[in-house]
Amino acid sequence: MKIRLAPSILSADFAHLGRDIEAVTRGGADQIHVDVMDGHFVPNISIGVPVVKSLRKATTLPLDVHLMISDPDRYLEAFVDAGANMLSVHVEVLPHLHRTITQIKKLGAKAGVVLNPSTPIVAIEEVAADVDFVLVMSVNPGFGGQVFIPHSIKKIQGVRALLDHAGNPAPIEVDGGLDLTTIEKVVHAGAEWLVAGNAIFGAGGDVEAAARAVKDKAVSAAQA
Repeated sequence: MKIRLAPSILSADFAHLGRDIEAVTRGGADQIHVDVMDGHFVPNISIGVPVVKSLRKATTLPLDVHLMISDPDRYLEAFVDAGANMLSVHVEVLPHLHRTITQIKKLGAKAGVVLNPSTPIVAIEEVAADVDFVLVMSVNPGFGGQVFIPHSIKKIQGVRALLDHAGNPAPIEVDGGLDLTTIEKVVHAGAEWLVAGNAIFGAGGDVEAAARAVKDKAVSAAQA
């Protein structure tokens, strides 16, 4: 199991993104998680292509771009051109999910699908062999700082079983409510990519130390 920490800039100080990204990089971040929200699919508006382009200049880490938008197909190429290394899209808004996954890969990025808390695992059964990763939302998407939904553990286990059955070693990413009290549980359930926002940027202290603490806790859990 290869643990990868993906700090979410949704909880960072937008006036000092470069500084915060440097801090989490020193703290052991493996990729930067970028939440793109349109105010339609989720009840919040965040950032778009120009910010991703600026982030690309600020870090050499992979940019893990999570498209929480109603029509992701329109913007795939723009985000990859801006520097996204990974694009994850929501199964809930894509009637032609296989086509979207194929297009993301053709553009040269890793393709991920996302499951909201109320979306059943069976929704990705037909593309389980095709995805590069699966993102399990352990909160309802839209806002940072939410409380982890406990039954997400069973969902992570179910997604791992589905991927294994499909012969796909793709990692599971988990986003929502991850901190030092929940990280161990999700790792034991099968998560390898861990998105943490408020636990790193919202603690009001040393961002580098907070990132290192989360990463160390996850790595220890994977080795247990």
